[in-house]
Amino acid sequence: MSDLGYILRKTRLEKKISLDDLQEVTKIRKRYLEAIEEGNYKVLPGSFYVRAFIKSYAEAVGLDPTEVLGMYQTTNPSPAVEKPVVETIRKNRTSVRNTEKLSRWASGTMFVCFILLIFGIVYYYTYKNYKGTPADENPSQTQSPRITDSTNPATGTAPSTTMNASGDGKVAPLATPTPTPVPTPTPSVQVKFSSSEKGVDNYTITGASNLNIQMKITGSCWIRVDSLTEAGGKEMLRQKLYKAGDTDSFDLTGSAYLNVGAASALELTVNGTIVPVGDTPNPKRVQLNLQKN
Repeated sequence: MSDLGYILRKTRLEKKISLDDLQEVTKIRKRYLEAIEEGNYKVLPGSFYVRAFIKSYAEAVGLDPTEVLGMYQTTNPSPAVEKPVVETIRKNRTSVRNTEKLSRWASGTMFVCFILLIFGIVYYYTYKNYKGTPADENPSQTQSPRITDSTNPATGTAPSTTMNASGDGKVAPLATPTPTPVPTPTPSVQVKFSSSEKGVDNYTITGASNLNIQMKITGSCWIRVDSLTEAGGKEMLRQKLYKAGDTDSFDLTGSAYLNVGAASALELTVNGTIVPVGDTPNPKRVQLNLQKN
């Protein structure tokens, strides 16, 4: 054990610090701490780590790290490293020169390849255009034969004729095409929100002759459905306390009025369109106005 190791170990024991505790504080492996106490610095990774570990050890046990490092330097002077450093510098310079030569060679090779690629592209398109020129200059080879129709001397117009299927040169009158009837477009059904007045949501239904109402109940809910007369009155169609899972439907020739006890418990579909009633368990009134064409 060296004098430095003896001082470090003695101080540690006086302060009742175990190697495990010291390892936790300094983050240095226990076997390195033991090597420092025994003066066996060869176990440590290198001279730089030796000085760093000794400094951390001294600070952990309360010693002046400068004095401890001075004691280590006195007993273990640093070896001369001038020659290896010079050799390392020379090796680095040689490596840099080789890298620069390789970089210049690679740049030159890439430039040559780029030039060759440009020449190749130009040659390809030039050869392709030159090869296709003779076919373009002789349009008579691809020109379709023309059929000359004789003109009727009496009317001054050419008769509607076509070649006979047998190819004997005779002509046959063209058949008059029958016009295809254009079907009358059917107006699409639209369900649009129009207004909200006095707590009633009004929806307008166009493009349909009947009013189709589909109801799906998702919770306990009281609902009353009325049909609206032309005079503005109401005729009750159904008044019922529905439960979850129930369904109901109505097919009317006029408008309708719905009084819903719990809006969130009803899924309402009008002529195939979902009408949002509400997402809260509050009463809701909806009027469906059917506008016939």
